[in-house]
Order: sequence, then structure tokens, then C-alpha cells
Amino acid sequence: MNKFIEILIGLVFLIIPIYIWIATPGGIWGMGAAALTLLKGGIIWGLILIGVVFLIIGISDLKD
Repeated sequence: MNKFIEILIGLVFLIIPIYIWIATPGGIWGMGAAALTLLKGGIIWGLILIGVVFLIIGISDLKD
């Protein structure tokens, strides 16, 4: 995959869950409150980790 696309996907997977969780009261469709209720934000943390993995892959591709 293109290294810049990987970085862009990683940033999207990091920014959107953080925005839904923190910036919107109750989140979109109540996802902010649901994320805290369901495994203390397990879905949000999973999306954030996917974003971090894409960022690491993209940054390591920049070195090559």
C-alpha cells in the first residue's frame, strides 16, 4: 500500500474516534456514552490501535 495512504488512513482512524469520544456530547448515535459503557471504550481503543498500526507501517515505509 502507498506509504502516504497508510499514514492518512492511520490519522483518520485516530482522529475520528477521538473526536466522537471527546468533542461531541453523547457522540454520534450515542457512541461516546456507549463506548464508555461497552468495555470501557473498547471499540474506541480498538480503532485508535488500528490507527497507530497504520501510522507505524506508514512511517516505516518512509524509511525504505
